[in-house]
Order: sequence, then structure tokens, then C-alpha cells
Amino acid sequence: MAERSGGKRRGARKGARPPRRFRRDVFALSLGTTVAVVAWGYLVYAAIDFGSDARGGEGRAWALLALAAVGAAACLFAALLLLARVLRALSTAPVSPESAGSDRPTGSHQKDH
Repeated sequence: MAERSGGKRRGARKGARPPRRFRRDVFALSLGTTVAVVAWGYLVYAAIDFGSDARGGEGRAWALLALAAVGAAACLFAALLLLARVLRALSTAPVSPESAGSDRPTGSHQKDH
């Protein structure tokens, strides 16, 4: 009778994980997102403060309120765009410099349409 050398589910199904490396692109995008969110919070706080001054009768505060509100909206929009880029960068594997040009088709292989 022959002896079986292994079971049906013996061994790892996945290969070894590559070592984690510091990704400058993700760090830069994350830092930009953080700066945009902090700026948004500050501008919202300033808009609230300018709004109280404007209701108190100070005419110049209305213009500052409008500027702070537009700036806050722009910062929030920028933060959301940067966050989307961070999530996209984290969902894709980083490209190593050696393999960056190896999969790209050359111009001579493409047909002109």
C-alpha cells in the first residue's frame, strides 16, 4: 500500500508577502489631505466667528465671512480629491523602477486606426 505524501490542503496557498516599504507618494498625498482638512476646520471656525461679528453690525465681517466660506468649501473639495487619490494609491501595487517599462507596448506594435 502506497503512503500519501500530502493532504488536499497542505501548504500555503499564497506566496510570501513582499516586504513593506515606505511609499513617498502615499505619504505626500496623506500629508496634503491632512493639511487641507486642518485648513478647512480653521476656515469654518473663522467663518462662524466672522458671522457673529457680522450679525453684531460690523459690515466688513460679511466680506470676510464670504471669503472664509468659499475657502472652506475649496479646502474640503481638495481634501476629498486627495483622499480619493490616497485610496487609489493604496489599492494598487507600487510599480518598481525595473518593471515600469517592461509591460508597455512599443509604438511599432500598435496599429493606426
